[in-house]
Amino acid sequence: MENTPKTLQEAMIYFADFENCKRFMVDLRWADGKATCPQCGSEKVAYLENARVWKCYGKHAKAKFSLKTGTIFEDSPIGLEKWLPAVWMLVNCKNGVSSYEIHRALKVTQKTAWFMLHRIRLAVQSGSFVKLGGVGKEVEVDETFIGGAGYNMHAKRKARMKAGRRGGSKYGKTVVQGLLERNGKVHARVLGRMDAEKLRDTVRNHVEPGTALMTDAIPVYRHIGKEGYDHKFVDHAVEYVDGRVHTNGIENFWSLLKRGIGGTYIAVEPFHLFRYVDEQVYRFNTRTEFNDSTRFEFAMDQIVGKRLTYSELTGKEGLSQAF
Repeated sequence: MENTPKTLQEAMIYFADFENCKRFMVDLRWADGKATCPQCGSEKVAYLENARVWKCYGKHAKAKFSLKTGTIFEDSPIGLEKWLPAVWMLVNCKNGVSSYEIHRALKVTQKTAWFMLHRIRLAVQSGSFVKLGGVGKEVEVDETFIGGAGYNMHAKRKARMKAGRRGGSKYGKTVVQGLLERNGKVHARVLGRMDAEKLRDTVRNHVEPGTALMTDAIPVYRHIGKEGYDHKFVDHAVEYVDGRVHTNGIENFWSLLKRGIGGTYIAVEPFHLFRYVDEQVYRFNTRTEFNDSTRFEFAMDQIVGKRLTYSELTGKEGLSQAF
């Protein structure tokens, strides 16, 4: 879009004017710039200036709709002049942005800011079914554990976590699996705990046969080469790199993810972890082909047709993803 701001400062100033917000959202939602009813698709609508809503003359309930209707912003009392800068900040801050930062910058409560950020994370979730790799391409596969450091735990808690851990989870931490196509995109999935079949299924579902598959010496993938992959592994007890065989790329992604969780968000509950992983995946996958402005626009293109209520977010209506 021609008039989209290029920096955060420009975005704060530009979107402070509702007319700019309206123009941006209309261009985003309706290609020809003419609003249509999100419920029936009718073009017989009239804009009510004072209420800042449209009225549809079709015969159905909820005849009035706004710029937020049918998006992640729906039913939010927060104005677009605060929503749009919040989206900009989340998708462009390399290590993420905390709810307290949004609370201070946009003058909303911390609880509201927390809810806003989770709704934005829903928008940037990738639903792509495009597989990574292919003949002649290389994909790194690795797992990491997310949770408090064992050396920081009280001795009794550490002993309790060790005794109660299941499926190889380290000190009761949450397991995240990642797949990185070299010079390409990353896919990451929260597993909750180590599950050999789930680990292999992720590879089967997201990596093309014929791909050169790079892993560490974990036994889970030992026989996956029989399924059409050129599997190579490096034993980290001996070395970290053997020619082109290494997992340094996906390890770099883990460092970015943990820097955001440990340095920005501080405390992340396991049942919300997948949202923070999706956020980091989005920023990582748009790191080279987008700048701040186009990364913001790409995220905004995904806001329609998605909804997250506070009850769903807090588990009162069931979580969006089960481990």
